[in-house]
Amino acid sequence: MAQLVFDIETVGMPLESFDQAQREYLLKWAEREETPELQHRKREELISQFNLYPFTAQIVAIGMLNVESHKGRVYYQAPTKESWRSNDNLIEYESGSEIEILKKFWEDVRLYKQFISFNGRGFDCPFLLLRSAVLGVKPTRNLMPSRFDTEHIDLLEQLTFYGVTRRFNLDFYCRALGIASPKGRLSGPQINQLFAAGKYREIAQYCFDDVRATAELYRRWREFLSFAE
Repeated sequence: MAQLVFDIETVGMPLESFDQAQREYLLKWAEREETPELQHRKREELISQFNLYPFTAQIVAIGMLNVESHKGRVYYQAPTKESWRSNDNLIEYESGSEIEILKKFWEDVRLYKQFISFNGRGFDCPFLLLRSAVLGVKPTRNLMPSRFDTEHIDLLEQLTFYGVTRRFNLDFYCRALGIASPKGRLSGPQINQLFAAGKYREIAQYCFDDVRATAELYRRWREFLSFAE
């Protein structure tokens, strides 16, 4: 069975990109704070969360890995076209606009029967689907099938037995299970800063670090915790 591990990186859009009504809506909770200082803190907090939602953020990288072949691909945003490979020649990197990288992602996923993610149902999949709708890109696959459908294995759901036990982040699961953590160099909130600084390749590599760690976590889960025939 052709299996694909995937992950995305997102960057919040600047407040100035929204009209006045949208700004008021996005920041309305800040206005309810009692003092100007608290209002400012809440405002900054709300803006920092823009990268969490497909209507206030854009996708800047999409990483993919074929479980069987160990070959992968990362599409990432950059103002100039470029393509390159990892040192081991297994991973292809290709830049483009957000629309272009989404179109290429949807074309690639047509080839796979099963998708593997970490918190994909809670973040990556709805983000990909809704962001594509915003930009007028037609998805080729439904990445949000029934929660218990094995077409998509969300490792966060599997490792919590669908919410029975406590949720941990990818870094914590990797460290607990002896898998090299992808979080040594960067953290999610730094992606905004890197994008603003033009560090597009670093974002692409960071995205694939998460993909590789997710693939290792999947192998561990499949070996010890998957009981499917």
